[in-house]
Amino acid sequence: MIPLRGLPEIRPGADLAALVVRAARRQETEFQRGDVLVVAQKAVSKAEGRVVRLASIRPSPLALEWAARMRQDARLVEVVLRESRRILRMTERVLIVETRHGLVCANAGVDRSNVPAGRGGAQVTCLPLDPDGSAAAIARGLRRRTRLAVPVIVSDTFGRPWRLGLVNVAIGAWGLRVLQDLRGTRDRYQHVLRGTILAVADELAAAAGLLMGKTAAVPAVIVRGYRCRPANDSAARILRPAAEDLFR
Repeated sequence: MIPLRGLPEIRPGADLAALVVRAARRQETEFQRGDVLVVAQKAVSKAEGRVVRLASIRPSPLALEWAARMRQDARLVEVVLRESRRILRMTERVLIVETRHGLVCANAGVDRSNVPAGRGGAQVTCLPLDPDGSAAAIARGLRRRTRLAVPVIVSDTFGRPWRLGLVNVAIGAWGLRVLQDLRGTRDRYQHVLRGTILAVADELAAAAGLLMGKTAAVPAVIVRGYRCRPANDSAARILRPAAEDLFR
């Protein structure tokens, strides 16, 4: 895992591929064939202008009601509602929602952390409108600058229903097989595997997340040495179908 340090604060319209290549060269790291780039969602959202000034938000009556019950900023709750396809559960602190992308997560991915205040005060970021498209756009930029087809993962931190703690998962992907289906193969004792599907993109995102951190100022990590299987998969393939989801 190679952390790319020294990237500037990301502004709307920033060329992430150019910034990543520049940061890599400054630390004398050249992209190699077989590398995978993991980019934090926060950087992608900032570059795509998915930043909302809370002062510009007028909360709805529902947002005001729920914010009072949750002891949250009603403007933040309103942004979450706007980013959600449906509300699945309300806890004392967060809303568990299904986003327009089909992701099930806390507060629709709306986040205040690592977002500087603007001229109008507090700001939050929202998830990219099309995380898979975001990954593809970064990959195209990398190819122009490195002449390599570098798979790209857009990662974000998610909670897990049966375990404590947050881990990074892939919410966008380009250029790699995001799932490895081992069903029908045999283990070393010749037992047939019947339900083993590995979330490869999530595992790569989680590994890169160890170097990102909330205060490390590392929004991009190169994964080197993993034998990636090229594919035209999207991270949407990892989403569990609603009929199989205990929370929907």
